[in-house]
Amino acid sequence: QVQLVESGGGLVQTGGSLRLSCTASESMFSINAMGWYRQAPGKQRDLVASITTTSDTDYADSVKGRFTISRDAAKNTVYLQMNSLKPEDTAVYYCNAVRLRPGGASYDYYWGQGTQVTVSS
Repeated sequence: QVQLVESGGGLVQTGGSLRLSCTASESMFSINAMGWYRQAPGKQRDLVASITTTSDTDYADSVKGRFTISRDAAKNTVYLQMNSLKPEDTAVYYCNAVRLRPGGASYDYYWGQGTQVTVSS
């Protein structure tokens, strides 16, 4: 069971920046990929950005060029640097980890508790 602890959310004005952190309870080398999702009130939870053990990254179109995901394997931590924030970025942001099960037939998914990001106009 991988435990994920998030930090870094808060209130920021339009155009501002925030950095989210997510620390895993296990080595990142035992985790296939980590990422950030977000969920606004009344909406589904959507992928924001992800990063694999080989540091391949993927971003939602809405955040490309503004958000950057990175990892520090020595600290078991993934970061999401968010710049040029917009009111539509307001949501609860969740950290996610994906790990291949023994046998390689399926994956386990783990979630953090979520951190609120609010961007005021």
